[in-house]
Amino acid sequence: MTGTRGDVLVAMSGGVDSSVAAALLVRDGYNVVGVTLKLWGGASDSGCCSVSDVDDARRVAQQLGVDHHVFNFGDDFNRHVVDPYVADHGRGHTPNPCVECNRHIKFDKLFRRADALGFDQVATGHHARIVDAGDGSLRIGRGADQAKDQSYVLHMLDQGQLARLRFPVGHITKDEVRELATELGLRTADKPDSQDVCFIHSVGGRQVFLGDRIPLRPAVLVDGEGAEVGRVESIEMVTLGQRRGLNLGGDDKRRYVVDIDHGAGVVTVGSRDDLLVSSQWVDAVEWSDEPTDGPCLAQCSAHGAVRSGAIIVDDATGRVLVEWDEPQQRVAVGQSVVFYRDEAVLGGGTAGGVDTPVSVTSATNG
Repeated sequence: MTGTRGDVLVAMSGGVDSSVAAALLVRDGYNVVGVTLKLWGGASDSGCCSVSDVDDARRVAQQLGVDHHVFNFGDDFNRHVVDPYVADHGRGHTPNPCVECNRHIKFDKLFRRADALGFDQVATGHHARIVDAGDGSLRIGRGADQAKDQSYVLHMLDQGQLARLRFPVGHITKDEVRELATELGLRTADKPDSQDVCFIHSVGGRQVFLGDRIPLRPAVLVDGEGAEVGRVESIEMVTLGQRRGLNLGGDDKRRYVVDIDHGAGVVTVGSRDDLLVSSQWVDAVEWSDEPTDGPCLAQCSAHGAVRSGAIIVDDATGRVLVEWDEPQQRVAVGQSVVFYRDEAVLGGGTAGGVDTPVSVTSATNG
């Protein structure tokens, strides 16, 4: 049956969320065409980018009676996601490859292909919503399932993209998604969720992946006074705030990575209080609409708690200073910092340098 509500290109990863997204659009009368993006050609056990995932998506499309295609964006994925991921680790940053995949592949390359094929709408299975900001502009809103919300990794979407996007499962929970998939008899109903980084294999993990591509260098661990307290095999595997895997011996002190001097090969460890700062610079900020000063909530990892503060935009550079209402742990350089007002995304960028550290006394006493 031909849809009457418009043509929609649906990104079908082979998972349950995108399967149900496609099914809901078919049910609602859209003319749906499914497409699976072939991105990573290496070993993967994350539940995406494998031959079986392409097959799952194709078979779900058959169940729904819609056409299905495979777009090979492997070269673009390597150029815009994998290579920068490796390079960032090589210079001591903590990258967010899912954000870069969304920015360069799913919501750029795919949109360009949709344009070439004449589709005016694109849909995905992300747990997020598109909401009216009340002033005629649109925003990414949090998904109904707070535990599965993916608005954080979609913060870069602009007004033109938001106007064409559909997130059919954003208004329901993951349990409801699986219930719908079961009712419809979709083969992906019980399929496990994919992991965040599709190109990192569980055997060997990041260390093997990076070690095959760049030299991994040992580093010295020192305390706040500069005294050596241990060593790590690879400074490229260390991130700010890390506590586990430091091999600091048998004492019962909780010590965290509080500074990384990548050039010198030195990692400083200290208490959690040593990580606290009163403000944080954010670089390369992209706004949903116009730059916005004032109170905000900020999320600094994909599943992290929100932090309250205020945005100050540096008009000369475009950088943003976030002044925290209470001292917060410093964000690793390269991680995304996303600004919210209520449940809607204002914009976001990547963590840069720190403005003002907080003394242990002031952090403890508030």
